[in-house]
Amino acid sequence: MSGYDIIGDVHGEGTKLVGLLTHLGYVKSNGVYRHPQRRAIFVGDLIDRGEEQVEILEIVRAMQTAGTAQVVMGNHEFNAIAYATEDPAHPGQFLREHSEKNERQHAQFLRQVSPEARVAWIEWFKTWPLWLDLDGFRVVHACWHEPSMRMVERVISTVDPSSDDFFARASTKGGDLYHAVEVLLKGPELSLERYGLPPFRDKDEHGHKQARIRWWNVTGHTLREMADIPPGEPQENGGAYPLVQDVACDETELAYAYHGSKPVFFGHYWRTWPAAWGLDWTESTASVDFSAGAGGPLVAYRWDGEPTLTDENYVTSPDDSR
Repeated sequence: MSGYDIIGDVHGEGTKLVGLLTHLGYVKSNGVYRHPQRRAIFVGDLIDRGEEQVEILEIVRAMQTAGTAQVVMGNHEFNAIAYATEDPAHPGQFLREHSEKNERQHAQFLRQVSPEARVAWIEWFKTWPLWLDLDGFRVVHACWHEPSMRMVERVISTVDPSSDDFFARASTKGGDLYHAVEVLLKGPELSLERYGLPPFRDKDEHGHKQARIRWWNVTGHTLREMADIPPGEPQENGGAYPLVQDVACDETELAYAYHGSKPVFFGHYWRTWPAAWGLDWTESTASVDFSAGAGGPLVAYRWDGEPTLTDENYVTSPDDSR
């Protein structure tokens, strides 16, 4: 393979995925999308939101089986595993509570995939790696953080990472493994309350007392630079969010900054297309999530070995651009 196409959070948008793969030069042959010189890598979050859950899963599994694609776990796949797995410490309950909120977030997968089929898909999700460290570049769903990775590696040296035991430990709040997986799949967070700031509502109208940290911003030090609250996000009372830009962040929050030599590609931190280079990305880190599941385009970064990343390598299907 001479190059890789790192594809953002798909979220059940099958038509967008087929359009992007076709635009990138992948051709369906014997049921598998293939490229003569390239391989696709999916950053996770294949499921939930969109209307083509099964189509997405079938496309990516066929590509992975044939060796034309790789995939890392997203928080939505992790949540699906936890939602489907009984809690060994509390018989009759599940690792992820079957609450109204959690069911609503997972509704499309539950509606479109039969209970019998879910079993096989969940078993497949369990086999996905939490990150990929490849020759020349790295891929993770939300945050590349080596201390968290070392924590995971210590656990999987004694526990099968595809076992219910692993996911039970990773779902137990307060544990070291739980925190490590949260960082890798959801990104590190800072407490808004600690800085005297109110909660905010995201694009799905969920309230948040925590804000994700822009771990890629190695030069940032203030709350304005490091708290990932997209412009225009409202407070819970409906007003504009009042981020104070001159408040210095705590050193423990700044410690997540990525200083590695390899480029890192990630999803989860959704942005608006077209890419706006600068504060949100660096020459060695780039998100590929442009809200395909919320009306945005599905985007790929075409990586051909360059050590310095550029927005010129972002690609989306002309039929899907906004």
